[in-house]
Amino acid sequence: MSETDSGATPVVRYEVRDGFAELTLDSPRNRNALSSRLVTELLDGLARAGADPAVRGVVLTHTGNTFCAGADLKEALDADPAAAADVRTRWGVAILRAVLELPKPVVAQVNGHVRAGGMGIVAACDIVVAGPDSTFALTEARLGLAPFVISLTLLPRLTPRAAARYFQTGETFDAAAAERAGLITIAAADPAAEVAALRAQLRLSAPQGLAESKRLVTAPLLAEFDRSADELAKRSGACFGTPDVIEGMTAFLQRRPPNWAE
Repeated sequence: MSETDSGATPVVRYEVRDGFAELTLDSPRNRNALSSRLVTELLDGLARAGADPAVRGVVLTHTGNTFCAGADLKEALDADPAAAADVRTRWGVAILRAVLELPKPVVAQVNGHVRAGGMGIVAACDIVVAGPDSTFALTEARLGLAPFVISLTLLPRLTPRAAARYFQTGETFDAAAAERAGLITIAAADPAAEVAALRAQLRLSAPQGLAESKRLVTAPLLAEFDRSADELAKRSGACFGTPDVIEGMTAFLQRRPPNWAE
């Protein structure tokens, strides 16, 4: 598929190949940030893959040097902060739930930068292969925020020590460190070849076997969504519009240190 129904070139490309739906985040101009359009097309693609009996699984990948940079901060500043925060939080919950609830394996093929909401998406995927150009960071604290909603998928994957470190420092780490921390499955020199091998292995499993096995793994994560998502969303929304967040986001866009780091 090369165009959306409106005739515009999609920012999430959808293609079925060898029994797998390949969803490619294709908005490199803004580092595949979670704009309203990208979110809509990603959710549509996941639903389409889930409804197609010919699709055995999903490969989620990207163009450009960034898998996903998180929220589109320009959209965030152009709208009322509280309203924008609420919308983005609902988008985040919807994407993470869609990945977790899909009754088919979702394999992330990453060879680029992963930040903020992109980290939550990576953590939601069943299997993650990251290449040598991959870097990871949770920079929310540097913006006056915290990884509220994405903690629902990150905390079950990361070791407690890794979560305590990376949630608070915002530092960047590579694929090898991400593998040690539990964020990704495999740090690979050739992520495409590694994913091809995994696809071959997944095709050996029956659709029902895949679906039921995934349910066993994701049930605790979805239960935590039901317990905590609303509270985390409220905490996230309460932060937006505060002086620290306004200063942090403005400094980021102006490419200068925030006032607390000077």
